Amino acid sequence: MPNDHTESPADAIVVRPATPADAPIIAHLIRELAAYEKEPPSSVKVAEADILRDGFGPQRRFEALLVEVGGRAAGFALFFHNYSTWEGRAGLYVEDIFVSEWARGRNVGRRLLAEVAAIAEARGFPRVDLSVLHWNPARAFYERIGFVEMTTWRPYRLKDEALASLAAEARAEGARGS
Repeated sequence: MPNDHTESPADAIVVRPATPADAPIIAHLIRELAAYEKEPPSSVKVAEADILRDGFGPQRRFEALLVEVGGRAAGFALFFHNYSTWEGRAGLYVEDIFVSEWARGRNVGRRLLAEVAAIAEARGFPRVDLSVLHWNPARAFYERIGFVEMTTWRPYRLKDEALASLAAEARAEGARGS
């Protein structure tokens, strides 16, 4: 008797490391993610050249996994190393995980995060971190698979004029100390 749970080739889920040839797909999925997060298209500044330079160049800043369903790109996870001073070990930080709407409900996100977890474990990393918008219904999914909300931590970001202003203080101090 055939197994009712076998995937047909049209439904086969494949998670694989992204390659330089995937840069246009990753850029497209990032724009899909921005739309899902209700961000205007102008908020996405990343270009394929940025993905190629930072994901596949001589000084890699991130790694990415692509997930395909039936040979069609269905989502991605983009991650990089972080470091825990308390653990004294590196970990992985998932900057973005996204599954296209048409592919949701098929365990695609779980398969992506399982692969990230396997990479972390293979490298001897004790944890995987990510951030999620407070309104995102994926929070329940993350909790179901074992992520724990860090309720005592608040994210902060320094950018644009505030970053330039603070950096100018260091340059000015350096000029005085020379």
